[in-house]
Amino acid sequence: MPLTILLISITIVGCGPSDPPTDLTKEGIIPKPVSVVATKKSFELTADSEIYVENDSLYFLGKYLSDRFKTATGFNIPVKIGSEIPSTDAIFLTAKSDQNLAPEGYSLIVDEDYVKLSAPRLHGLFNGLQTLRQLLPPKIESSTLQDGPWKISSGVIRDYPQYSWRGSMLDVARHFFSVEDVKRYIDLISYYKMNVLHLHLSDDQGWRIEIKSWPNLAKHGGKTEVGGGKGGFFTQEQYSDIVAYAQQRFITIVPEIDLPGHINSALASYGELNGGIIVPGEGKTSDKTPQQDLGIKPPTSTTLYTGIAVGWSTLRVDKPVTFKFVEDVIREISAITPGPYFHIGGDEAHVTPKQDYITFINKFKGIVKKNNKTMIGWEEISQANIDMDVMTQYWNKPKNAERAVAKMSKLILSPAKKAYLDMSYDSTTKLGLHWAAYIEVDRAYDWKLSTILHGIQKDYILGIEAPLWSETITTMDELEFLAFPRLPGYAEIGWSPEEKRTWDEYRLRLGYHGARMKAMGIDFYRSPKVDWRE
Repeated sequence: MPLTILLISITIVGCGPSDPPTDLTKEGIIPKPVSVVATKKSFELTADSEIYVENDSLYFLGKYLSDRFKTATGFNIPVKIGSEIPSTDAIFLTAKSDQNLAPEGYSLIVDEDYVKLSAPRLHGLFNGLQTLRQLLPPKIESSTLQDGPWKISSGVIRDYPQYSWRGSMLDVARHFFSVEDVKRYIDLISYYKMNVLHLHLSDDQGWRIEIKSWPNLAKHGGKTEVGGGKGGFFTQEQYSDIVAYAQQRFITIVPEIDLPGHINSALASYGELNGGIIVPGEGKTSDKTPQQDLGIKPPTSTTLYTGIAVGWSTLRVDKPVTFKFVEDVIREISAITPGPYFHIGGDEAHVTPKQDYITFINKFKGIVKKNNKTMIGWEEISQANIDMDVMTQYWNKPKNAERAVAKMSKLILSPAKKAYLDMSYDSTTKLGLHWAAYIEVDRAYDWKLSTILHGIQKDYILGIEAPLWSETITTMDELEFLAFPRLPGYAEIGWSPEEKRTWDEYRLRLGYHGARMKAMGIDFYRSPKVDWRE
């Protein structure tokens, strides 16, 4: 899609003088916009409205808007090509814009007679459409026909993100989730203006993507999961379908193959990779992590694994076939991933000797670069020769983040004690774990990216990513229960100005999203910390 400068002007018939005024500043928009000014009037979308786009390149956005409105309103709003507004009851997209906005920013002007949405790029325009959806009644998200009216508060919104990286990680390795499940998650995170989906595609419990040069990885390594279920994997065609779907919603897919540890599914699939489990001893890469205190013993051989213990498997640096394997995997996945990133994992390689681990990461960096991608790794990679061309994902130990920054590597922040979506809300929550913390909705929201790591300048922080590990979840309903309502808060942490965010104010806006999430069919946790207004 061309990143042309765009403007969308939406002209809709106004409400009559007897309609009560509304207050745009009191609408529950998440993430909170940078600036909102209310004019305390409203307008109404009607069955006679039309969408006009200036040229073919904007058609898909007009169709996206029309399709979103159709199910709940019953309106068959046509999308037509036209250079001017043909009537007063039209939605008009035209290539004019405020060039001073940030790349993902937008400006929304709502009048009694029209709505004007401008953005410097297509992504910003898409973000503005998410705000427009949130300004309509929650029932606009319903999957069944609803009664109107469909009114929108008037005023002016000027908005842009504070951080460029705002995403979530979905673990499809420990429990497998289908193409349709992943697409639904893409829709849900894009609704809150997130722009990254990191897919954890391999782990001890399962290999989830087809590698044509090593077919047994998926066929054998993908046939089970935690608890002994049937598992599954994505063909390369299915993965490409997910990537294309994400692109249409301005989501960058970041594939992760966890190396050199968390690798049992590959070792069990190809005996030539397996040199046996190394007994932990001196020179290990890092200290024991909390997951190892769960009282679960790892296996004693490289058969397929269905437990949740970590840190016990590794590739062997002294086997030439190891790097043939790594090069083939990275090459094949990179070829079907248009985004600029490849995540090599690198976490919890407890049984990999430290010098071997450093050798691995240094070699992975070269292989990723050869495939025209930027390498990302979990914070432990800071032990190797990383630099400004490598991105580091902080999750556990500040010293690792500090070491990464000292080597000029920028950070994606995923602090486990604040941002792990797989943590239980409290001691009564049946899903999730709590080795890092219990994370209620207020704890998830009430922190700042710029201060969570002392002494690290904001310029080194790319943004936020909320990981959802899948040890305890098997269905989309369970996934949604852990993700919502915390995920909208993480989206706001990455988008909205820190000085304008407070928990007491946010919880009120979040309360209004109870009805919206219900209309979207989200099985969310009804936290007692929030006054839900359904």
